Amino acid sequence: METPNLATGQGALAKSAGHGVQPAVQGPVGRFLFGHTVNEYPHGRRRAGYLAVAILASIVLYYAYFVQFGVTPNILASYHMSFRFFIAIDVASNLLGAFASLFASGTDRLGRSNVVIYGLLVVGLLTAVGVPLSNGKWAYLVMICLIGIVEGAILVATPALVRDFSPQLGRASAMGFWTIGPVAGSLISSILALHTLNHFGQTHWKSQFVISGCTALVVFVISLFWLKDLSPKIRDQLMVSARDQALVEARARGLSDHKLLEAAQHPWRQIFQWDLVGSSFGIGLFLLLYYAAASLFTVYYPVIFKNANGTNFTVTQANGLNTWFWVADLVGLIVVGALSDALRVRKPFMVFGSIISIVVLSIFLGNATHPHTAYYTLAFEAALLGIGIAFVFAPWIASYTESVEEKNPALVATGLALWGWILRLTIGVSLIVLTVVITSVNPVVNNLPVANHIIKGQTVADFVAEHPKTIAFAASHAALLAILAKDPAAAAAVGADPSPANIAAAEKAFGSSGLTELAKYEVQLKDLVQPYTAQLTYIQAHEGALLQLESGSAQAPHQWQHWFYVDIAGMVLFFPVIWLSKGRWRPSAARRDAEEHTAAVAEELARLIGQPAVSV
Repeated sequence: METPNLATGQGALAKSAGHGVQPAVQGPVGRFLFGHTVNEYPHGRRRAGYLAVAILASIVLYYAYFVQFGVTPNILASYHMSFRFFIAIDVASNLLGAFASLFASGTDRLGRSNVVIYGLLVVGLLTAVGVPLSNGKWAYLVMICLIGIVEGAILVATPALVRDFSPQLGRASAMGFWTIGPVAGSLISSILALHTLNHFGQTHWKSQFVISGCTALVVFVISLFWLKDLSPKIRDQLMVSARDQALVEARARGLSDHKLLEAAQHPWRQIFQWDLVGSSFGIGLFLLLYYAAASLFTVYYPVIFKNANGTNFTVTQANGLNTWFWVADLVGLIVVGALSDALRVRKPFMVFGSIISIVVLSIFLGNATHPHTAYYTLAFEAALLGIGIAFVFAPWIASYTESVEEKNPALVATGLALWGWILRLTIGVSLIVLTVVITSVNPVVNNLPVANHIIKGQTVADFVAEHPKTIAFAASHAALLAILAKDPAAAAAVGADPSPANIAAAEKAFGSSGLTELAKYEVQLKDLVQPYTAQLTYIQAHEGALLQLESGSAQAPHQWQHWFYVDIAGMVLFFPVIWLSKGRWRPSAARRDAEEHTAAVAEELARLIGQPAVSV
């Protein structure tokens, strides 16, 4: 990692430290509810505790946001919602979240903790109460968009908190733990859906929102007591290693509120620079697959893949496959973050992770045209994809915050707001493009209930494939099927045994003309119609849906592959962005920077306290 000369750190602060002084809170109740500032840099258990609460809050907030994607097919069926409408909700939520990220740049001035604490309260109430009470797709849209707005602000506030409590030499590890938030949020959603959705029943999918919302409310109470902010004079400085603590605190004692206010000029002018913008766009493109996995894989697996008996994967199985992806990504983030900090480099990890991701995704997309690909083959490939993404993102987010600090250590939230804004816009636009590329999703998902309708242990799809003669008969004898639909049991009985009693029952059910029509097809009634009367009438009733399903199912594999090629293109475009990131390529160069920095800190600290420098 390229370490800056900390002798210039005070000058960087004086250049543009923060947006102003964090407002003081008056009164004991006000201090309890809104006063969460500490004036000394914490260490040991205190620092670990503050980081743990920030990461816990991030996990729960993302869990509440991603819980919808664990039950997507259930939501579509319950609200009679088209897949395109569901994607439109996600697009609107992301775009609103993008602009909420911009407003969250104000946490450089007002502090981060209150945004997180009361974001938990709002999301908890919306998720536990608002969504379960939604009685239609428009009410559901409003709830998800409100949650998206809060999540956009949290995307800025929580990593800013983690940065505040993390020196640069431990930044990748800390950011790896922060990234557990969105990853663990998706993981928890998948695991709980996997183990509780069948327990509550597929039609009681709102149980998942109640569980996640109540969890957010519990963490709100925890955060209200224990989540803290650093004071502006501490957090607005650059801190490379834990050894800088004494210097940072000594500088803080010499900073006046007047100096902080003077330095508050033109924050966006300092941050809106081509390297930060390019880096943000690059990582947004790289993460197209990540967001497809988070929002759409619960639909992708059931639509494309089949079990050995020919039935489509269930939502529960899809969540099981998602669990493999998220666990691998989560473990990878922690391990890669620690390795990046130990070697003090970022860029080589990004290159390696990009190569892994491109190669594995090229293999993974081939499965789309092989619907009987084994479950554990998909699980293994999904895990490798998760690891590849982890190799890229943990070092990247650490390097990005370091790049922001190089411009102004007091504008970290503003820099993260820029990233959050660009990321959310990228996701929103990509989801719009996805509905253009994958047009088959809507008819397939909308008609899955028809495809999975069970009659005598068979799906309609299986029946159509295995009984072409009966299907042909059904297509050419609509009038007969209309008669049969009145009383399938009576038709089946008279076809099997034309006894006087069965004939009388059939005449009563179908009338004399109907019975005469049935008599013309005595052989067909016995050999073809009688065993499959229920299937035939069902097929006739859902002929349009089955035609759409057949057409969509034929197109879906290739269209999903086209989208995965778009994801690969995003990963390739990320490659040149790596060179915009801050940091060394070689560990030896990074170690020399660290040694020079240590000497500079000792010299400046000695000057501030009026004692000779001591070599460390």
